Amino acid sequence: MEEPLVQPRSLIREAAALRAGAPGLSEHVDRFCARVERVDPLLHAFVAEPGRHDRLRARARELAVRYPEPTGRPPLYGVAVGVKDIVHVDGLPTHAGSALPPGVLAGPQAVVVDRLLAAGALVGGKTVTAEFAASAPGPTRNPHHPGHTPGGSSSGSAAAVAAGLVPLAIGTQTVGSVIRPAAYCGVVGFRPTYGRIPVSGVIPNAPSLDTLGVFTADLAGAVLAASLLCDDWRGVGEGVDTGADPEPVLGVPEGPYLERAEPLALRAFEERLVRFERAGLTVRRVPLFPDFAEVTRQLQTVNRFELARSHADWFARFGGLYRPETVASIRAGQGVAAEDRAAALGFRERLGEWVAGAAAAAGVDLWLAPSAPGGAPEGLHSTGDAVMSLPWSYLGLPALSLPAGRTPDGLPLGLQVVGAAGGDERLLAQAAVLERVSGPDVP
Repeated sequence: MEEPLVQPRSLIREAAALRAGAPGLSEHVDRFCARVERVDPLLHAFVAEPGRHDRLRARARELAVRYPEPTGRPPLYGVAVGVKDIVHVDGLPTHAGSALPPGVLAGPQAVVVDRLLAAGALVGGKTVTAEFAASAPGPTRNPHHPGHTPGGSSSGSAAAVAAGLVPLAIGTQTVGSVIRPAAYCGVVGFRPTYGRIPVSGVIPNAPSLDTLGVFTADLAGAVLAASLLCDDWRGVGEGVDTGADPEPVLGVPEGPYLERAEPLALRAFEERLVRFERAGLTVRRVPLFPDFAEVTRQLQTVNRFELARSHADWFARFGGLYRPETVASIRAGQGVAAEDRAAALGFRERLGEWVAGAAAAAGVDLWLAPSAPGGAPEGLHSTGDAVMSLPWSYLGLPALSLPAGRTPDGLPLGLQVVGAAGGDERLLAQAAVLERVSGPDVP
């Protein structure tokens, strides 16, 4: 019988089992490497790594010696984690999905990796990324339909969680690179407030936008990961204000932005809204982003300018090794003036104040929208359209993608849930209501 590709695993359950010693770390590593060897030749979620098994067995032995008794084992003891290949990990080369020499791209280990290791995790390997986390896709396939894109740029991270290779993977989002692949692959993706997870040790795309995020099989796993990786995390009972009523008021941002979703995705979105209203939740439709084309233009100004500056040295030396899509973006950024980027950042500040004001005036706790315009497009020539994440990423707001149904041909769809800046804890706490009401992700 052919082994199914889609086998997402609960981070909470797996971490608890490993801390309890069932399975032992040696057996766990053997199982992980065996599944990677069986599945990844088709999926291409991980960057190839000679000696992966030996490296992980050695790390597992170190952990077992350090924590011989279950009591006191760290929260991610022995959990294998995928790390996007723009994030530096000591001992593993960073290719960033590119043909540039890894030695040129090398840098100190990322803070996010330090935090994973401190929590007891094993770095299962580097996950495939679009070139420099931009738009030139890697070889990763969608586990649900291998002929379709998994999304990007955090392609390998989303696919690895959907396929059950790992229960947790790290991605980054500049525009839509966590939320969109999470939706396409039918998993949970969480992109915290801009700056909540330090990006030190991560190859930059656009530093004013770049944000680290996580992929898990369910919301509970995302909460655990966020609590370990985000700065100054406050759990329930530690000063988190989830409101007098735990049931959030839901805002639907009507107008040109929402109209960018495809009819099929909008129908599925409306069906979710009906479920929420029937469950007693309040849904309010609020006109938002009336000049969405201008929001898009301003974000692109920031993104292109900063991408070109991030690659100024490497591109001057190795421009012939870059892929055409990345070259086009860098060339476009070279033509953006510094004063235009400054004006775009000023526009962002004013827009953020306006959106916060609109939420307050309407009494909205969470904004809802489709995570992507539709299901994952066919083919691997593109990672799909990031437009549904665009305004929220521009504003640096925390966002979550929850699995929310499927297309008629079985491709996953996602529900995007957006909170207030700095309100990550409240977003995840209130999203639990939506996950429960939304129900199981079935065709």
